[in-house]
Amino acid sequence: MNAFALGADREAIRAVALEFAAEKIAPFAGAWDRYRELPIGTLREAAALGMGAIYVEEALGGSGLGRLDAAVIFEALATGCPSVAAFLSIHNMATWMISRHGPPALRDVWLPRLASMDAIAAYALTEPDAGSDAGSLRTRALPDGDHYRLDGTKQFISGGGLADVYVVMARTGGEGPSGISAFLVPGDTPGLTFGSNEQKMGWNAQPTRALIFENCRIPAAYRLGVEGQGFAIAMAGLDGGRLNIAACSLGGAWAALDKAIAYMSERRTFGKRLAEHQALRFRMADAATDLEVGRSILWRAAAALDAGDVDATTLCAMAKRVCTDKGFAIANEALQMHGGYGYLADYGLEKIVRDLRVHQILEGTNEIMRVIVSRQVMGR
Repeated sequence: MNAFALGADREAIRAVALEFAAEKIAPFAGAWDRYRELPIGTLREAAALGMGAIYVEEALGGSGLGRLDAAVIFEALATGCPSVAAFLSIHNMATWMISRHGPPALRDVWLPRLASMDAIAAYALTEPDAGSDAGSLRTRALPDGDHYRLDGTKQFISGGGLADVYVVMARTGGEGPSGISAFLVPGDTPGLTFGSNEQKMGWNAQPTRALIFENCRIPAAYRLGVEGQGFAIAMAGLDGGRLNIAACSLGGAWAALDKAIAYMSERRTFGKRLAEHQALRFRMADAATDLEVGRSILWRAAAALDAGDVDATTLCAMAKRVCTDKGFAIANEALQMHGGYGYLADYGLEKIVRDLRVHQILEGTNEIMRVIVSRQVMGR
């Protein structure tokens, strides 16, 4: 089989996701953005198609697919709305962490609900003073009998205040990454409160709040993995999360490019359709080429992560940087092709641009992606 072809099964998965995006997401994306509404019902419909726990083992209630499958799905869904697709990707990342590192009792309780999205999962690593330098986080989890007591604040948490369960990284030991552990914290745990819903440039269809822990007691059995393993769990989750966000950037950019091509086929200037101006045609050709390049490195990185390749983390960082940089630039270029109309909400371009901008920041900024890649290239 052609190494660059998806194969019949993945093509079928892609077709389902594209149809879902076109029928269930795209027509409503503008309203969700305008009214800051996360479409829980729509997400549950996606979960009914197997998209709530994509790369969780079937034996644990998931779809049992791989990271390449997930990349294909999230790219397709993002053609309808990058914000909604990205929220679903974060839920999948947190759900995978619980499936991989949670004790059996926790998995039995949570995974069926998370797979169906009757329960929503979110991920809490970032803090007000610990963003890119996640290893310096200050939220503490102190032993308290057969419980831990959490105190501290998490910042920029997608799904904050809405999620039913959070995967939280907290310090149980000394300074640095080796002192961090991972915990499952139900959203209704006493001592957990939330900040206000942040006013953001984009991603308005999903809530973003701070998580505030004040004497928040959780059973010791809610720890994921062993003490001190939390940073490794977080980084492993982020490898896949970076692929998902890269895929969402590609999907949003492809949607923007399609809008631009359709507009250029109709709009006339100086007696010619825009599509007849060679300079503009070349800009669209370059955009399509850049997206195909991004898709190639994304699929390469996803296949490496599925295979457990030693270079997978580096490739995931490469894919995230390339796809999010190019995705935003191409969406912005598509807006430019619309002239003043691109600036109007009715055309949908300005929303895609706003949504894709944050992809260059989250799941590790693109500057951090360069740090990761440079360590490999320069031999650390």
